[in-house]
Amino acid sequence: MPQFTLRQLECLAAVGQEGSIAAAAQRLNLSASAITGALNELERVLNTQLTIRRKAHGVSLTPSGRYVLEEAQGILQASSDLQEMANGAGALLAGRVRVGCYSSLAPTVLPELLAAYSARYPQVEVDFFAGTQQEIFHRLANGTLDLAFVYDFGLPEGIERTVLFTTEPNVLLPQDHELAAAPKISLAQLAKEPMILLDVPPSREHTEALFEAAGLNPWIRYRTADFEVTRSMVARGLGYAVLVQRPAADVSYEGLALAVRSIHPVARKVRITVVRSHAVHPSKAASAMYRLALELHSTQPTHQQP
Repeated sequence: MPQFTLRQLECLAAVGQEGSIAAAAQRLNLSASAITGALNELERVLNTQLTIRRKAHGVSLTPSGRYVLEEAQGILQASSDLQEMANGAGALLAGRVRVGCYSSLAPTVLPELLAAYSARYPQVEVDFFAGTQQEIFHRLANGTLDLAFVYDFGLPEGIERTVLFTTEPNVLLPQDHELAAAPKISLAQLAKEPMILLDVPPSREHTEALFEAAGLNPWIRYRTADFEVTRSMVARGLGYAVLVQRPAADVSYEGLALAVRSIHPVARKVRITVVRSHAVHPSKAASAMYRLALELHSTQPTHQQP
């Protein structure tokens, strides 16, 4: 029989995710000495150093610690599922699921999914995080997210991905721009126009790749890190933008009209994926959300733009 306890594994997981004993203690509502004692005992039982502890520099995991953490997350999740199933006799799905989404994609994917999930599984607590894809991948790796929705672009190793739908980038112009009269616009027509670049990966890399493939060097006049700021600047006549997501209304945050035009020849499509970490065993609640996401988009092989 194992000589370690679930509490010790829980302490290791909290320290690995929080990066400090103090933060882990606050998260688990334990004393710092209790966390330290649990780590010491776990290292003794496993006969290996799991952490590197430096004053004022937090705690980092050794290679052995990272390996044990990955295994511990699966054990902790399985034990949580077992308790939930025993308590509820499997009648109702309960627990907690943590979902992430690339920030500019979130308004397209999250509201419908969260509404449908809450209606189907009202006893499950849902937390969500919207941010950059790098932040999302980091949280998937350390176990603070169960699954996430991202562009199929620049995915790291150790990520399981499933395509939900595809979409195409569009050119965004001020409504009174002379190019807005055409139903389609080539990238060559935009090369000398001022661009407002959504300077957040992977949006930035995708836009740059489009122009590079066409042998063009765009004039980037402004860079922003916010989707709505980009649209508002375009509406004010400060330049054009190339964006993948398209809200239902072609107006800026200020209510100014925008012209959205297709790119000709057709630009490279972007795949929207649901991703999970290979290293983390999914909970029943997380698996249910994964299946629901596939169900909602099973009849949408190509995302329909408004």
